[in-house]
Amino acid sequence: MPDQSAARLTGPVVVGVDGSDTSRLALDWALAAAAQRGLALIAIHAWAMPLPPVAMGAAVPGPSFDAVKQGAQDSLDTEVEHARSHARGVAVEGRLVSGPPVTAVLDVAESERASLIVLGSRGLDSFSELLIGSTGVQVAGHAHCPVVIHREHADVPPGPEAGRVVVGVDGSEISEAALAFAFQEASRRRCGLTVAHGWYAPTVDAIGTPVVLPVPLDEVASDELRTTAEALAGWREEYPDVDVRTIVHHGKAAKILIEASKGAALVAVGSRGRGGFASLLLGSVSHSVLHHAYCPVAIVRVG
Repeated sequence: MPDQSAARLTGPVVVGVDGSDTSRLALDWALAAAAQRGLALIAIHAWAMPLPPVAMGAAVPGPSFDAVKQGAQDSLDTEVEHARSHARGVAVEGRLVSGPPVTAVLDVAESERASLIVLGSRGLDSFSELLIGSTGVQVAGHAHCPVVIHREHADVPPGPEAGRVVVGVDGSEISEAALAFAFQEASRRRCGLTVAHGWYAPTVDAIGTPVVLPVPLDEVASDELRTTAEALAGWREEYPDVDVRTIVHHGKAAKILIEASKGAALVAVGSRGRGGFASLLLGSVSHSVLHHAYCPVAIVRVG
């Protein structure tokens, strides 16, 4: 059964902006998410003085501290003005923060007890490091709330799960957290939810020799399907308004989720997020989905 004691945070949605086209898409997504939740939105622009060039002759004066800061402020003001003009009743605040983008986002999100962090998949200047590389993954691994990396591939034909929320499950505590987030998101969006479960039984060993399985694959498939259905029973009762369908396939979970993400509204995966180097890994499935999904990806941390 779902954990009824799970906290439902009412803090703001926090989004990183830098004036790039991709951060504008993330801003619009975050604004819609804030409106769906009835929450405020905080747009953060992180800035820092550029490193001086290595001397190779006559020194060339760089931009002044005031000029760099003012440029960052102007960029933030433009994004905040855009958000407020499309706010639909959402209170929008801009924060100019000096320092690395990871620190800026996490510090504000933590101090405001944010309910959600939204980042673009690539950007300019200080937020360019949020290109689904170590920095973006680090935010997802350390944040105390779900993190959405906005990805969009308009040139990819929509698949069967188009318009739906997709979530990966495997029966673990990690996927249970992702499942809770996914049901809430589907209910807010008034859309369907597709629950994907991939199971893998190798049929050959490392040198290509056939492996004799203890039971036939079709029996394993039936067990996996039954286990998935049982895990969803309590959630279906709590969210009767959500149309739920399942994908249970023999194959790698990441590949199944990536395929299902074509045209999807969102794909959610879990992460333990233990901090340090471990947080850079996020688990092979979530890391792969984060890099290759065709829609926004929500990383839901446990603990």
